[in-house]
Amino acid sequence: MEGFDPGTSFGYEVSQRYDEDPRGDEDATVAFLAGLAGLAGQNSALEFAVGTGRIALPLREAGVRVDGIELSHDMVDRMREKPGGDHVDVTMGDMSRVTTGRTYGLVYLVFNTIGNLLTQDDQVRCFRNAAGHLTEDGVFVVECRIPTAPSRSGHQYLDTEHVGLDYVDLDAGRYDPLTQVLDLHHIRISSEGIRLSPIRLRLAHPPEFDLMARIAGLRLRERWGGWNGEPYTAASWRHISVYERAGGTT
Repeated sequence: MEGFDPGTSFGYEVSQRYDEDPRGDEDATVAFLAGLAGLAGQNSALEFAVGTGRIALPLREAGVRVDGIELSHDMVDRMREKPGGDHVDVTMGDMSRVTTGRTYGLVYLVFNTIGNLLTQDDQVRCFRNAAGHLTEDGVFVVECRIPTAPSRSGHQYLDTEHVGLDYVDLDAGRYDPLTQVLDLHHIRISSEGIRLSPIRLRLAHPPEFDLMARIAGLRLRERWGGWNGEPYTAASWRHISVYERAGGTT
């Protein structure tokens, strides 16, 4: 996408509307993550790309101490405006490179956000960074959609996501099979005009993530099709993968 800047893609305007459309699975996400943090025995967690605190704040309310890493100051500023938002310790920077200097029973990265790292090298670095933040019995959780763009005719598409009385939401995407990068525009057409929300994502399937984990000294412990423990099958639209240290016990 010509002119796209990953450093500003989650700027002020995006931060102000980021929480407008809740996904609806936040409670299940928090319950799943809180359970894992408790099993690790430390009740401590680190969220890569903590954003506006959509998951970090309710997880903290569930009794887990949560730190974050985040690239966008605007997203963190939005979190600070929320109740409890000033209690999350955030390290600013690239989640594939910066460190908090601490270890945690749980490191997690949700909602396709690993795709914001646009090269395989950076995604491998992300796994290594997660591994470096884990306690000996800690786990790294990745949530991501199963890519569909590679199978689209001509590697491009235009989807109608929502239709309301006074608005239409569209997704327009073009996929490059050589780089595995999807250029995507979320488009809202309404009585107020046209709003464009561009994003670039590097898409990968679960086996590639498993190999990245192995490079980082981790291994897959379990994989689910949803936060409520739904089985992961060939029909699953997403995966929730839990990685542990390769020398750990199953």
